[in-house]
Amino acid sequence: MVRGLASIVAVSLLAACVAPTGRPPLTVEPMRVRDARDAGDPQRRASTRLVLEALDAEISERPDRAVALLQSALRVDPTNPWAYLVLARQRVAGARPAAGLAALEQAEARLRAEGELDPRVAVHLVGLRGVALVASGEPARGRPLLADAAARAPGVWADGRLDARELR
Repeated sequence: MVRGLASIVAVSLLAACVAPTGRPPLTVEPMRVRDARDAGDPQRRASTRLVLEALDAEISERPDRAVALLQSALRVDPTNPWAYLVLARQRVAGARPAAGLAALEQAEARLRAEGELDPRVAVHLVGLRGVALVASGEPARGRPLLADAAARAPGVWADGRLDARELR
């Protein structure tokens, strides 16, 4: 009797946690660039430090400095996915959402190639793609992606954007 009741309770709890798609919702604490600061070879670490400096420049409202630092980061390590992700965020948040999508594709390809496309990073790709599509005049395609990102990482994506502090 107790085992039967426990099974019913467990199934009920599981059903309550299932999203309308039939899959359990996947919530994550999104990865930040600082989490990757010490990863990789010396070239990658130097490039990632420049990416962090670029985010600091954005936070300090020095966008020209941020762009220069990202360009330097890509010169030091043209395969750094974090540099492409931050570049995508800048372009998507600015006036170049189509260019942001191109940088986002680079970030995703590089993350996949390095085997580092885990859910904590993927949520940023989904959210930024949603922002870019909405800004490019495709809200029907972008809004579901933004809703997905907000469901996965509400602490960062609930407002539908990713600022430099949230990614740093």
